[in-house]
Amino acid sequence: MASHRKPRSRSRITGGLRTTPAVGITTAALTSVALLSQTAQAAPAQPSSKPRLEEVQQKVDTLYRQAEVATQKYNGAKERTDSKKQQVDKLLDDVAQHTDEMNTARQKLGRYAAEQYRSGGVSDTATMFLADDPEDYFSQRQLMSRLTDEQKKSVDDYQAQARETAKKRTEAQSSLEDLTESQTELRSTKETVQTKLSDARKLLAELTAKEKARLAAIQKAKEEAARKKAAELAAQQKAAEAKRKAAEEAAQKEQESSGSSGSGSSGSGSSSSDASYATKAAQALAFAKSQEGKPYVWGATGPDSYDCSGLTQAAWKSAGISLPRTTWDQVEIGKTVPLSDIQPGDLVFFYDDISHVGLYMGDGMMVHAPKPGAVVREESIYYDGTSSIHSVVRPA
Repeated sequence: MASHRKPRSRSRITGGLRTTPAVGITTAALTSVALLSQTAQAAPAQPSSKPRLEEVQQKVDTLYRQAEVATQKYNGAKERTDSKKQQVDKLLDDVAQHTDEMNTARQKLGRYAAEQYRSGGVSDTATMFLADDPEDYFSQRQLMSRLTDEQKKSVDDYQAQARETAKKRTEAQSSLEDLTESQTELRSTKETVQTKLSDARKLLAELTAKEKARLAAIQKAKEEAARKKAAELAAQQKAAEAKRKAAEEAAQKEQESSGSSGSGSSGSGSSSSDASYATKAAQALAFAKSQEGKPYVWGATGPDSYDCSGLTQAAWKSAGISLPRTTWDQVEIGKTVPLSDIQPGDLVFFYDDISHVGLYMGDGMMVHAPKPGAVVREESIYYDGTSSIHSVVRPA
C-alpha cells in the first residue's frame, strides 16, 4: 500500500499547496480540459455532413460509371458469346451431317465386302473395304487395280467424308473452347456490374431522410445548371444558323444582280444528303421518345427496357440504320463532328472511357437511358458537365 501513496504525496507537495485545494483545482482544470476537448471535437461535426454527403454522391457516381463500363464489356462479351454459339451449333450440325455421309459411304464399302465374301471368302479387297482407313490399307497392299470404277469412287467418297468430318470436328472443338472463354468473360462482367450496383445501393440506403433530401436538392441544382448550358448552346446554334442564312441570301442576291446562275446548283448534292439524314434522324428520335419512361436495365435492348447503347441501337434501327451493340463500337461508325455542328439524331458520347451515349434532340437536349434506377428521359447534354462530353458522331 505504501508504494501507492508515495506518488500522491509528491504530487501534493509540488507547488506548496494543501491537499484539499490542490484536488479542487486539479478537478476544475481537468473538467475545463475535458470540456474544451469535447468542444474541439464537436465543433467540426456540424459542417461534416456536407463533405460526407458529397463524398457519398461522388462514390455513387463513380460506381455507376464503373457499372456502365462493365455493362459495355458485358454487352460485347454477350455479342461474342451469341455469335460463337451460333458458329458452334452450325459446326456441330456440319459434323453430324458429314458423319452421316461418312457412315453411308462406309456402309456401301461394307456391301462390297459382303459381296466378296459371298463370292468366295474374304479377299484382300474385302479386307480393305472393312479397314478403318481403306487408303492406308491400299497403300500397303496396292489393291486399287482390282477395284471397279464404282468401287473406287466409293472408297474416294468415304475418304473425302472422313477427312471433312475430322476437319469439322477440329473446328468445332476450337469454337467450343472459344465459347467457353466468352461465357467465362460474360459471367465475370455480369458479377462486376452486379457488385458495383449493389455497392451503390448500399451507400444510398445508409443516408438519412434529411441527407437524401439534400442530395436531391444538389442534383436539382446541377440539372438546372445543365439546362442553362443547353439553352446557351441552342442560342449559339440559332445565331450561327441565322448568320449562315443571311450569308446565303446575300450571295444569292449578288448572284442575281450579276446575272450569273452557273453555281446555283453546286450545293444541291449536299442539301439532298442533309435532307436524307434529317428524315432518318427524325425517325430515330420519334422511336427514342416513344420509349421515354421505360426503365434503364443494364444489358437490355428493348422493348421493355434499355441500357444507353441499347436505346441508340434500337432507335437508329427503326430508321433503317444498323449500329453496333457497344458504345465503343458505335463511336467508330459514321462521321465525327464538332459539338458546335451537332444536329438532331447525332450520337453524343461521354467520358474518357466512352461508357455512355445519348441521342441528340436539338437545343442542347438529348434522350437517353441514364443509369440504374432511372428511366429513359430527355436531359441536357451537359448533365454531367461540359468536360464529360467525349465526342459527337453522325451515324448516317
